[in-house]
Amino acid sequence: MPPSASPSSNALAQLLTRAQTLLQNKQWRDGATLLRQALRQQPEDGGLWLTLARTLRAAQLTREAMEAAEQAMRHAARVDHAQAATLLAAQAAMALNEHARVVAFASALPGDLCASELELLKLHGAALNRLGRSQEAIPVLMQALALKIDERDAYIELGFAFYNLKMHAESAECFRTVTVLHPTHLGAQAYLIHLEQHACQWQDYEPRRQALLDAQARAAQDPLPQFSVPFTLVSLPHEPQQMLEAARMTSRYLSQNIVPLPPAAPRAPRATRRLRIGYLSNDLQSHATATLIAQVLEEHDRERFEILLFSHAPDDGSAMRQRLIAACDRFEDVLPLGLPDTARRIRELEVDLLVDLKGHTAGSRLPVLAYRPAPVQVGWLGFPGTCGLDAVDYVIGDPEVTPLAHAPFYSEKIAQMPICYQPNDGRRARGTPPPRAALGLPEQAIVLLGANQVYKLNPPLFDAWMEILRRVPAAVLWQLAGSEPANAALRDEVARRGIDPRRLVLMPKADLAEHAARLGAADLALDTWPCNGHTTTSDALWAGVPVITRRGEGFAARVAASLLQASGLPELICDSSADYVALACRLADDAVARNALRERLLAARDSAALFNAQGFARDLEALYERMWARHEAGLPPEALPAAAASAHGASA
Repeated sequence: MPPSASPSSNALAQLLTRAQTLLQNKQWRDGATLLRQALRQQPEDGGLWLTLARTLRAAQLTREAMEAAEQAMRHAARVDHAQAATLLAAQAAMALNEHARVVAFASALPGDLCASELELLKLHGAALNRLGRSQEAIPVLMQALALKIDERDAYIELGFAFYNLKMHAESAECFRTVTVLHPTHLGAQAYLIHLEQHACQWQDYEPRRQALLDAQARAAQDPLPQFSVPFTLVSLPHEPQQMLEAARMTSRYLSQNIVPLPPAAPRAPRATRRLRIGYLSNDLQSHATATLIAQVLEEHDRERFEILLFSHAPDDGSAMRQRLIAACDRFEDVLPLGLPDTARRIRELEVDLLVDLKGHTAGSRLPVLAYRPAPVQVGWLGFPGTCGLDAVDYVIGDPEVTPLAHAPFYSEKIAQMPICYQPNDGRRARGTPPPRAALGLPEQAIVLLGANQVYKLNPPLFDAWMEILRRVPAAVLWQLAGSEPANAALRDEVARRGIDPRRLVLMPKADLAEHAARLGAADLALDTWPCNGHTTTSDALWAGVPVITRRGEGFAARVAASLLQASGLPELICDSSADYVALACRLADDAVARNALRERLLAARDSAALFNAQGFARDLEALYERMWARHEAGLPPEALPAAAASAHGASA
């Protein structure tokens, strides 16, 4: 007769039976409680740890699930348990945006096991992409595709890897493959058309644009979260409502697994302390955004405001990075942190007002704001449009880029700067451009500057530019170069419109300082539409180059108009392509008028509001104070119309 079971083993069996019943009824949290009790008796049971991890994941307790899966990995007695636990740990870490852990988990198994696990390979490649290690991601994702040649998500991540490495043609092929395998995949369609713009492939421009907008309209009706690509819409003709639609879909997709932090403890009254402002970005280095914002950070009133910078970019060792570190009270490197830990760090430092400087642009950590780490949260500068995330209270604009009549197209409340939303550095260099010959430009030509990236170009815009060249035989177009395929395509487009391709002079890429210095060699700058030049426009104005723009409907299409008004040249704003062409031709033929505009712009470096960082800082601080006053009074966010500019903000 076999020995009777011990009382402890009977109790454990009963505990597990009760837990199994709870799990069958999907009572995940109660089941997890019993499983934890069982593990106190059998702490080295890898199978039981794996069951707990799965239960916690079903209960949406993601961090606890990851920790249980790690225990299952340590105690796994079977190969399949080790592999399942590793995959579960990696999935949980990915959901928490803790990408370094995903890589560590994926690397923990022997190579033969890793190669046999398609899901783990995809997670590994995606995590490497997020960590900026796209070169390493490519062989991992190729391995996944070797296992399953039609694996959609592996193609998407491979497309991201190639895109990050600026291998646009290879990236386009990946997304084109996805659209063949899954014709309704909105994100792939959006990336494909964006990559075609990078390559200046315009043969199917209008049908593809309309197909994307139609696909987005259908996807918006789907209850399951889907991502669009709001940044793609920025450079395409679209209705403002369509940008809101794209932003809402994408933000819902990015924040679908996020549980907000508990409400923050009440802060001491504003009258007794400095207001603590945090800026979140991965552009706090040698980058156009940093160039714009550096002096404003330096000009912040440190007796009234405490400035914290949260950087999630590698230290590039640049002088700009050092300047930014010196410009704030605290420079916090959050690059190693995942989204939840970034949010927790912001909460720990008791930031009152958190400003996201990225929005829907590459490398953004916009989902951090979905955790609600700060009482007041704001979007500014990086993305020209709404973010579509309800946790963001305000978007900073101005009366031109964000008129209050456009409020229905923003998930945030509009907060208007009195003059212009874009800051500038009035301390930047005032050098003389190199000789035209050194830049490959004809000495006697009328040089028309196209300094925006080629993805902002499109057939209707290019038609207008070629019409200008047709009417002004002495003119050349000095356009910022793209990839070699894009450059070749542009030359073909010039010839197709009956213009000598030699009148297109391509400007090679250069570092920020060199690029800014050479702009002054141009006579006129031709702005792009529907996506205007942003930093590009203010750089040209600083160099003394008049910029002709065509104003459109959305934020991105109104930026140059805002900058021209703030620099004192509203007469260069047009409201139709015909007026744009006519004005460009008139100024190209009138050297006296051009020189007068140049002199006004050079003088504006010392007098115009656009370049007055001290005045901008005072106006920005006043806007922050208005936001905080509403919060402190217990009032919800509300539109904040432009107030009068500070005495420092007006033109001298």
